[in-house]
Parts: sequence; structure tokens; C-alpha cells
Amino acid sequence: MILTEGALDGVEKMKINNSLALSSALPAQEFGRDVAPELRGKRSFVKRDGVDHTIFEHEATGVKIDFVTNSGICETTPGVNQYSGYLSVGSNENMWFWFFEARNNATTAPLATWFNGGPGCSSMIGLFQENGPCHFVNGDSTPSLNPYSFNEYANMLYVDQPIGVGFSYGTDPVTSTVTAAPYVWKLLQAFFAQFPQYESREFGIFTESYGGHYGPEFASYFESQNAAIAKGTITGQNLSLIVLGINNGWYDPILQYKAYVDFSYNNTYTPLITSSQHTSYLSTYTSSCLPLLQKCTSVTGSNSACENADNTCYNDIEGPLSSVADFDVYDIREPSDDPYPPDTYVSYLQSTSVMTAIGALSTYTECPDAPYEKFADTGDDARSFLATLSSVVQSGITTLIWAGDADWICNWFGGLAVADAITYSGQSAFQDTPVTSYTVAGVAGGTFKTVGNLSWLRVFGAGHEVPYYQPAVALQVFKQTMMKQAISST
Repeated sequence: MILTEGALDGVEKMKINNSLALSSALPAQEFGRDVAPELRGKRSFVKRDGVDHTIFEHEATGVKIDFVTNSGICETTPGVNQYSGYLSVGSNENMWFWFFEARNNATTAPLATWFNGGPGCSSMIGLFQENGPCHFVNGDSTPSLNPYSFNEYANMLYVDQPIGVGFSYGTDPVTSTVTAAPYVWKLLQAFFAQFPQYESREFGIFTESYGGHYGPEFASYFESQNAAIAKGTITGQNLSLIVLGINNGWYDPILQYKAYVDFSYNNTYTPLITSSQHTSYLSTYTSSCLPLLQKCTSVTGSNSACENADNTCYNDIEGPLSSVADFDVYDIREPSDDPYPPDTYVSYLQSTSVMTAIGALSTYTECPDAPYEKFADTGDDARSFLATLSSVVQSGITTLIWAGDADWICNWFGGLAVADAITYSGQSAFQDTPVTSYTVAGVAGGTFKTVGNLSWLRVFGAGHEVPYYQPAVALQVFKQTMMKQAISST
């Protein structure tokens, strides 16, 4: 199940240029202060197709970063810096990143990362369609500034992972959510080595869709690495992780396959099935889907058991329900043959001039099949990350579970069921707390509830990609959460 939402011209040239250029050592005073030994590396500069590139090799990990500074693409706000390029996270494993400084108070603003889902979909979706510094208005062929960009408040890092997704290229070793986490950690370690001015910032993870898997696992893995650093068992840069935000996430198949049945019958837009069909599908869920999901646990379930559960639940529940009427599974209000939002940005990113300007060395692919198939082969989709999510909330990290209420594929019924099932000290109070109106400047934007460090929000009139549909709501929610606050009406 895909939950979202080329040619390698110039790669050999890059290898040749890099081998000639990697010669100068980065001095310990490079950034105006002492640089710890584990942060030292080699830096050099090359020009490709008229564009200047910086190349930095991180001595501690052997990771290499190759990037362009201030390409002039997307973020055109005067004085706001941006960096785009690749981090090599292994042998022939080149992960794409695009970083934008905060438009306000960049030197003190927190740092947030954005990951789209899939599995195997590019985070350029979020950058250009949802919450990045630019967007395409009314199908325009070129982008314009987005006044509701998340970098209004935070320094933003967008990452294409795993390898083979978006602009990332090379050999893809990732086969599951769990195996994806170490590569993202390695990318962040190299990022901080090149840009140590961001290493001590408060840090947030925001993600969507399959991010219901990615988000909890990445946060949990980062915390375990922080603990290992504190114990001295590994060397690295501690991440000051304070926030996890997931919109329209795929967290727990047991709860969310049932939610397909309930949402199809009882959503607030249009019923897709009758009462008798609802009863029939619930029976099918209980008899054929649920028992197989129960055999597939988050970690110990075998690949074959999990793949079997995923295939059976799709064939018996998800597939049939998604075909009972003409609707877009990412926005129930739209027809199936008119996916929304429009994907104007794809052809823009595939243009030679844009690729050259930003330093891209692989033709952009939004959601390629190959990375997805590796996850499918391990049954990763059918594994629950509810326990991992619970551990993240228990650790005190401010956590936001939110969803657009027109999305079918990761609908808010399932998201609320997951939020109520999170095990933490406030669970009973959270379950008993009624939802109330969530407003932005007095205008109703949804309903929400919050207890302790956990908040849940249903966003009115939004499909799968919430920030696209309700940008003002999304930015307010993002700011409040990054401030380590419970979300609240204004």
C-alpha cells in the first residue's frame, strides 16, 4: 500500500571531480570557535556546469556532503540562506537534503526535519505542495513564495529517504522502517558536522502518512543513540529532540483497517457504503484480517506472516472499499481520476536548469516502485508502531497526532483510535477528555484534545496533505508544537 500521497547524468563526472578536489583539511577554527575532533573533516570547492559546490568529508564517519549554497530556487526571501545537495551515508548511497534557514531569528530558531511517507515517497512533496518556502498556485508552472511556510518559524531540513526516492540515488540497503532509521541518523550527524551552528538547537520531527511508522521509529532510535552517546559507547552529536508531529499517519494496522470500514460508512462528507455493507465488512475484518495482523507484531513477527497479513487485509478490506465509489483516497471530496493537489512541481524539478542550480544529480522521481517493494517484501506495512509511539510519548517528547478529515487512506477515525490507545501516564484522562473547537484567529479549523505532552487534532476541510488545504491552521499548529506547548485555539 502506497500512502502518499531516471537517469544519473553527471554522476561519473561528480566522482571524478570529487576525487580531484578533496584535499584541504578543515581547521579547528573553521566556524569561529573550536571544533571538536569528531566534527573535523576535509573541505574543498568545485564548479560544475557553472555552479559552485562545497564538498565536505566528515572524518569521524567517512560521510561526504556535496552541496550548493543559495541556489535562488524556491526560497527567495532576502537574507534567508538555503543549502541543497547530497550526503553519502554509505558506499554509493547518496541521500538528498534541502535545508532552509528560518525567515525569522534564524540564529536562534529551532530545527525541524520533514519526511514524507510512502514508503518510498519524496519529501519534495511536503516542500513544494505543503509547507515549504514556495508553492505552486493554481497550477502555475513556476513557484511563488509561501507565506505559511514552516520556515517562518523554524530552520527546516527536508530529506529524501531511503536511497532511490526523489533525488536520492545509488544502492538502496533499506528494507523496513527499522533499517531506515540508522541512515537518517547518519545523515543528521554529517549535517551537524558541516553546519555545527545548528547542533545545539531544539529539534523536531514532522512527518505524514507512512510517517506513522517513520516518526515513532526515528524518534525512538535517535533517543537510543543519544543515550549511547551519553554513556560513551558511541561518538556523535546529541540531538535535542523535543517534538514529534505526524499528520494522517499509518501507525497501527489493527486499529486502522477497522477504521477504513467505519469511516467509509460514517464520515462527515458522504457515506460510501450502506449499513448492511458496513456490517459485512466488519465481519470480514474480524474473521480474515484481524487474526493475521495479530500474528504480525512490530518486531518479532516474521516477514512472511506480516506480508500475508498485509496482502489479505488489502484484498479483503482496503482494496474493495477504495473501489466502492468514485473518490480519491487522499481526498474523499475529489474524483479518483483527478488526484489532488496538482503535481505541477514534478516537471519543474525535472527540468535541467533547476537540477543544475540546486545540485541534483539524479532525475526526480516522486514515489518510485523499487524502495516500496523492499518494504512490501518484509511486510513492514502490517507492523504496528503503536508501542514505539507510546515509548516516545512516555519519554516526555511533545507529540502531536493530527489529520485532515477528508482523507480516507489514513483517516482521522483511525488516528483518534491510535491516540486514545497510546500508553502513557495521561492515557485515561486523554480518553475521557472531550474534543473542543480548535480556532485560528477565532475561525474554526477543527476539533482537538490534549493531555500532558500528547495532543490530537482533526482538521476541517483537509485531505491527506493537511498544510496544502489549511495552511494557516498548519502553521499555527506547527509553531505551538515546536514551542513544546499543547496546541490551543487563538
